Amino acid sequence: MEQPLTETLRRLSAHRETGDLNSRELAAQTALPENIVRELLCGGTPPPDTVQQRVCARIKALANAYLARTDKKLSDLVSEVADRLAVSEVWARKLLKGEKMPNVPLLHDFADFFDVEGGETFFTMSAEDSLNRVLQPILQKYENPASDPVQALMKKYGVVNADLRHAGSLTPEQLEVLLAGVIRSVLPSGGDSAR
Repeated sequence: MEQPLTETLRRLSAHRETGDLNSRELAAQTALPENIVRELLCGGTPPPDTVQQRVCARIKALANAYLARTDKKLSDLVSEVADRLAVSEVWARKLLKGEKMPNVPLLHDFADFFDVEGGETFFTMSAEDSLNRVLQPILQKYENPASDPVQALMKKYGVVNADLRHAGSLTPEQLEVLLAGVIRSVLPSGGDSAR
């Protein structure tokens, strides 16, 4: 069973300032309003909602983010969704605008269409659980740095800090060769070979 959000935030604060967390990015990852994310990060409680309200709001948020990211018109997205989900354009428009609640098979199709992690539960989980889900990988990077290949390599070679993740352009193997070469080049010859 996953720990509650309050415990995740407490453990994160031991590693970093929770104010350093980007509420805009977290809102995009959860399809929650940014003000709700900020409130949750500060230990607050969002207003109560129903599963129907959550599902409709998250589909609408994902649709708006998709439109902003792709510069498409709503009518284009409506056509795409109608074709992919085998529903009428009228129904697709109402779903995308958050006016109607989809059934479970359509919710599954929306999860596939928007490529969201967690499937249908992405749409139905509470705001607290949704934020907690996206904070878990951040917490894991602090508590288990070996699960991050770059951190593991840096630890292996004694590097304290580096910014080598330019758009993930290197494979872990390429990064290891690069780091090993750089580190060997700066070590004095005949130095400690254990490093």
